[in-house]
Amino acid sequence: MPHYTPPLRDMRFVLHELLDAETSLRKLPSHADIDRATIDAVLEEGGRFCADVLFPLNASGDQEGCKRAADGSVTTPKGFKEAYRQFVDSGWASLGADPEFGGQGLPHVVDSAFREMMNSANQAWTMYPGLTHGAYNALKAFGTPQLKALYLPKLVSGEWTGTMCLTEAQAGTDLGLLKTRAVPNADGSYAITGTKIFISSGEHDMSQNIIHLVLARLPDAPAGTRGISLFVVPKFVPGADGKPGERNAVVCASIEHKMGIHGNATCVINLDGAHGWMVGEPNRGLNAMFVMMNSARLGVGMQSLGLAEVAYQNSLAYAKERLQGRSVSGPKAADKAADPIIFHPDVRRMLLTQKAYVEAARAFTYWAGLAIDREHKHPSEKVRADNADLVALLTPVIKGFITDNGYESTTLAMQVFGGHGYIVESGMEQYVRDARINMIYEGTNTVQALDLLARKVLPDGGAKLMKFGKVIRELIEGHAGNAAMKEFTGPLATLLAQVQKATAEIGAKAMKDPDEAAAAAVPYLRVIGHLVFSFSWCHAAGVAMKQVDSGSNDPFYKAKLSTARFYFAKLYPETEALLSQVRAGATPLMELDAQAF
Repeated sequence: MPHYTPPLRDMRFVLHELLDAETSLRKLPSHADIDRATIDAVLEEGGRFCADVLFPLNASGDQEGCKRAADGSVTTPKGFKEAYRQFVDSGWASLGADPEFGGQGLPHVVDSAFREMMNSANQAWTMYPGLTHGAYNALKAFGTPQLKALYLPKLVSGEWTGTMCLTEAQAGTDLGLLKTRAVPNADGSYAITGTKIFISSGEHDMSQNIIHLVLARLPDAPAGTRGISLFVVPKFVPGADGKPGERNAVVCASIEHKMGIHGNATCVINLDGAHGWMVGEPNRGLNAMFVMMNSARLGVGMQSLGLAEVAYQNSLAYAKERLQGRSVSGPKAADKAADPIIFHPDVRRMLLTQKAYVEAARAFTYWAGLAIDREHKHPSEKVRADNADLVALLTPVIKGFITDNGYESTTLAMQVFGGHGYIVESGMEQYVRDARINMIYEGTNTVQALDLLARKVLPDGGAKLMKFGKVIRELIEGHAGNAAMKEFTGPLATLLAQVQKATAEIGAKAMKDPDEAAAAAVPYLRVIGHLVFSFSWCHAAGVAMKQVDSGSNDPFYKAKLSTARFYFAKLYPETEALLSQVRAGATPLMELDAQAF
């Protein structure tokens, strides 16, 4: 059976040694009192909750799944409801939320670190409070004072949970095709009618109420995405006392039968004149929903980081124990019938690939978490704006690159186990199944690539990208006098120059043919992902090298340097092939007539 140990050593390295989170956060008035001891205490206690309470429910929840009754009610797997009650009672639900609505107000970066551990322990369970966090963000940004007062304290406490209801059978990525209708009622509410599919956490028994955020069209709405409005539709309409009252006309018609995340109730939701209240302005619902969607995309990146971490832990332990064959360079365990497979070079390739992707993803997402804290809390308007640009630029990279790598990592973990990895008992095949959805939902990774290139990079002439380029150059310049660091700063500087050149080329081509940008988008996102990971590994290598040079005998730093070298030697070279794909243009994709396929 699998195991999970919160990776506190590396989390502390990233937060305290790499990012100096305490110093950065203390520059924000709302976090002026934060200290390392508080951060470490949250990580330790949070890790204990994840390992002791959530992780034991992961395999059993996958095997049992969710059950729908004839009346549309859904029962979650055994132990899920009790774990959620403990989650709420212990205050974990309110960790990063605004104190104005009952939250604890801890930094986003700390909340993100906790959510990484939750996802390692049990991704399906974590989706219930995860989507609630997104609903909270959308209502906080666009809700009326009345809606905020009614719903936010309950969502923050975790007493109520939330969902996002976008997708319909004919309207997935193209939300302009959705048909759900919203007809005004005399009391200021709306009657919402339609069917939504793929609704994660759409119905369950874990909370008192479920608050659905639903996209729908007003009777006079224009066609396309310009005619979409957003509504809050509670499962139980709150009464005058704020408690759940009348049952609303929103029902789970069925539970989707899925490849993975069986412990999460992914529902078909029928709305039959359900009472809803508008969030934001008429026909501008996507503006509000994108707050929740971007929160979810960042969350999905953390899901894949969490899964990759736990899969790596288990494949590493197996590789150290499994005896199979002799090392080609001579026996390493002469007292045993065979050597542990960790002495075989290709097993090491698989393990180091996982390790390199996991540790870079952690450094990257925590760095982005600090940027989010600055975006929302820094006293300088310019600093807030600059960090908002960086977060906007890198959100599709977090979602797309990390989930691609997460799936590769879980697959490699299963491969290390060989045939045993394909068997349910090892737990590896569940991680592969669970990781696969992360590349699809909250906007497929192709959509993320298009978003990055066509919306975040090209429209402003690469201004956001240049801001990140400035961050990279500052890191390189900081090591200018260190010859030993050139093995890391050199490739980083080269890739930055190549990205800038390729971006200009794509922009010029796209002005003549929009297909050029679309054809380049997927490999382009992966190049940017490697740029970010090269930055993260260069940064980490600099910190580790300083410790080693100062005489530290801690093997952690030597391992960090070795992994950085592996990344640049074995994974970074992928960028050459990707840049060739970017420059190959649209013709190889578009010249074949559709009828000739």
